[in-house]
Amino acid sequence: MRLLPCVSAARMVVAGLLVLFMAIPASGPASAQGSGSPTLDAVRARGQLLCGTGGEIPGFSMVDSGGVMRGLDADYCRAIAAAALGDANKVKWVAVTAQNRFTALQSGEVDVLVRNTGWSLTRESSLGLEFGGINFWDGTSIIVKTASGIKSVKQLGGATICVLPGTTTELDLADWARAENIAYTPVLIGSLSEIRQAFLSGRCDGYTTDSSQVAGFRYMQGAKASELTILPEPIGVGPSGAVVRKGDDKWLDIVKWTHYATVVAENLGVTSANIDSFKDSKVPDVRRLLGVESNLGKSLGLDDTWAANVIRQVGNYGEMFARDVTPLGLDRGKNALWTKGGLQFAPQLR
Repeated sequence: MRLLPCVSAARMVVAGLLVLFMAIPASGPASAQGSGSPTLDAVRARGQLLCGTGGEIPGFSMVDSGGVMRGLDADYCRAIAAAALGDANKVKWVAVTAQNRFTALQSGEVDVLVRNTGWSLTRESSLGLEFGGINFWDGTSIIVKTASGIKSVKQLGGATICVLPGTTTELDLADWARAENIAYTPVLIGSLSEIRQAFLSGRCDGYTTDSSQVAGFRYMQGAKASELTILPEPIGVGPSGAVVRKGDDKWLDIVKWTHYATVVAENLGVTSANIDSFKDSKVPDVRRLLGVESNLGKSLGLDDTWAANVIRQVGNYGEMFARDVTPLGLDRGKNALWTKGGLQFAPQLR
């Protein structure tokens, strides 16, 4: 008689397990309707990539007189849209600041963040985010008024220095001053336009940010650019690139390999202008890049012409750099290809 409760209990356990297994989504073909990337599925359903970027950084993301977003970061957003949707124009620009950019990505307000964002251990380990390659090897520089006579960062003892709070620049400044035993007074202003104006109006002796942004800021002054001097010694170095949420590995692959495709294309000499002349190429690496063989797109959940779409519509890495960054007066430097002594490197596209 005591066996009956056990039998009943066993039946209840079995029944419960059956209900549980029925509730678990199948992992086989029946559930394989999506791409394997929740973010890519959302982008495709929307028909548009939500790209978080600054919108006020010359050479990287800034609206021109015709209302078009221009710059290296903007072009990376277009490249991702070309890979994911086949159309580089299917981008919605979402303006983010240095203070809210990570929250915007974490909350799903944007699909990808491309805003001069420096790659660091803390950002990747504690924010639930992941970097998808390095689109620009940057640094941290200080700009001063030429009339001040300051020609070296070593002359900044006792100076007031404008810096955006909550950025790696703020930490670079503090680390540099501590290492050099230099006293300074930080002027923390959260708005990019306000901090620039504060420096120009004389509220601070120097203004520090990414070397690329310092060059862009000076470039914006036009005929008055000579009134500003970028001090020759960088106080920090670091890479920046696109950022995605952790947990969607397929989307990370797409963002990362979109960057690598632009670097591979430059190394192979494939540009937006000559790409069609390579359609009958016998070179294996070119054929894989253009989707003629190997079906690399399938492994990313994309069409096999994904990389060709990127190059044809946006260009290779060298084209983007020349179009967006070179006008600022910055040479390739560390951003030259690894085959030419730089740090821009791409694994094999195979």
